[in-house]
Amino acid sequence: MAKSQMGHVLATIFRAAFVAGALDILAAILIYAIVMEKTSPSALLMSIASGVFGKSAFSGGTPMVLAGLLLHFLIAFIFSAFYYLIYPNLAFLRNRKLLSGIFYGIFVWLVMNLGVLRIAFSGSPLPDPSSALLGIAIVIAAVGIPISYIISAGRSGWNKS
Repeated sequence: MAKSQMGHVLATIFRAAFVAGALDILAAILIYAIVMEKTSPSALLMSIASGVFGKSAFSGGTPMVLAGLLLHFLIAFIFSAFYYLIYPNLAFLRNRKLLSGIFYGIFVWLVMNLGVLRIAFSGSPLPDPSSALLGIAIVIAAVGIPISYIISAGRSGWNKS
């Protein structure tokens, strides 16, 4: 792969990760911290950091808030990169961007809630149906659809790359 093409690939993935990560964390803060008043923005980010640093993340102050934000964007990057890699192999992703984004959002929610979070926080209960539906809706709108459209647009300039 040429250096300029690699730069284009990384720029596309970073763009998708930034948009999806920003929309997702903003939606989480808006809904869970401001509207529902279930947590604070800093506690929300510390809870992300606690997946790696354990309970000590909640007493780690600003460094743990920043670590949570960094981990959040790392996860968005991983999901963006994965979509970029599978995109050329699945015609469905290329032909139906909105539907692909919806399904990818559901996939991301399932991976995070039935996989990653269950491993990071062993013994954590599954979310109740209304919380699950809210979470899925957020991830579809903030993660799945933006990644689908941004990766599709970035890929269109590089035919089969």
